[in-house]
Amino acid sequence: MTPIKTIFLIDGEHHPTVVLEAVEKLSVTRGWDPIALFFLGGTEKISEPDDAYSLSKPLIVPSNLLRDFSSALRSFQPEMVVDLSDEPVLSNSLRFQLISRALKAGVRYRGADFEFHPPLMETVLDKPSIAVFGTGKRCGKTAVSAHLAQYLKNKGTPPVVVAMGRGGPQEPQLIREPAGGIDSHYLLEELNKGSHAASDHFEDALVAGITTIGCRRCGGGMAGEPFVTNFLEGAVMANGLEEKLIILEGSGAALPPVKADINICVVSAAQPLDDSLGYLGTYRLLISDGVIITMCEEPCADKQKIAQLVEGIRSINSDLLLVKTIFRPLPLKSIENRKVFLTFTAPAQMGDILADYLQRKTGCVVRGWSNHLSRRKPLEEDLRKAPDFDVLLTELKAAAVEVAVRFAVKEGKEVVFMHNRPICVDDDSMEDFIERLLERVK
Repeated sequence: MTPIKTIFLIDGEHHPTVVLEAVEKLSVTRGWDPIALFFLGGTEKISEPDDAYSLSKPLIVPSNLLRDFSSALRSFQPEMVVDLSDEPVLSNSLRFQLISRALKAGVRYRGADFEFHPPLMETVLDKPSIAVFGTGKRCGKTAVSAHLAQYLKNKGTPPVVVAMGRGGPQEPQLIREPAGGIDSHYLLEELNKGSHAASDHFEDALVAGITTIGCRRCGGGMAGEPFVTNFLEGAVMANGLEEKLIILEGSGAALPPVKADINICVVSAAQPLDDSLGYLGTYRLLISDGVIITMCEEPCADKQKIAQLVEGIRSINSDLLLVKTIFRPLPLKSIENRKVFLTFTAPAQMGDILADYLQRKTGCVVRGWSNHLSRRKPLEEDLRKAPDFDVLLTELKAAAVEVAVRFAVKEGKEVVFMHNRPICVDDDSMEDFIERLLERVK
């Protein structure tokens, strides 16, 4: 049995003899070599930990628990952390903070009835790369990826985007913009071939006009590792293309299983704070170079919640760059003086805000809208009941092609797709944010 270098987490709620016997037993039976003991606190059964644990193994008594735990991981370079503590010293919230820091250090974290391992990040790319991932579904990852790709293209460095989704292709699918462009007819043809024609790689290609590679994944662990995916094959495919930069796009809360030079985490202000700042949202923030907070407006989130989110993110990772944004629809074709029916995935409370914005900015008339793009039956009902319109304006997501586009084409309506453009609030600038991040790969 090859010894596994282990830091044991201990507390003063257990008697020292119980702890030391447990460490010895696990060392002998499991091969977990105790290279250090890390004292979490608790004084019920000891006075001073230094007196209670006078043994040859190093004992770490932290002055700042999380900071000193990270320092111990760097100093001792264990292969595993074994948690011999529990309530009341170690709450579930604090436990996830420790787990997140262990995973960031590439270290397994094991408790009595659970184990976390760092998500697999393969080192396969031979070009500069940027990963975009999120803390959940519908936080705006694809909109951010497409915006980033468009920005890079306009600067003269068009990237290739490797995206994965729950409806992606069986084999990685390379998409180069066809001669006639990506339109409703092209997407319906893809649908008829059996594709989920609203997958993220279609949206990236449509919005940014760049090369994309579509992949699939099934399942996602708490730390973001997909259970089954062909993303690695897609990333290797990107190596062979002429594009000089690669964008790796996550799916839901799943991370791209390929190591990138820069990590951007997209966090929705509409999410519960615990989902972003707690559990293993903490891990995602710790591995990030930049954070884009989306939906920073009411009714998605009030000013107090946004301030709490910003403060929480900075307390977890003070080194990352951060911007706050909102999304606004940008039609990819002119809809001036047209009667429009709008379909989207944002909360229903955003409907009137988006409709008013479109009317002011584009000169169209919004006759109605549906936020049921991800709920097929309600979407079908909304389309059937829609007042007369000329143009279906839609995001390319969820049931956009299978239900909305199909309906519009059948009814002889024009289809125009839109980009959810991230717009910074306050004095932030997306261009400055991107440029400052790009400096980190030069």
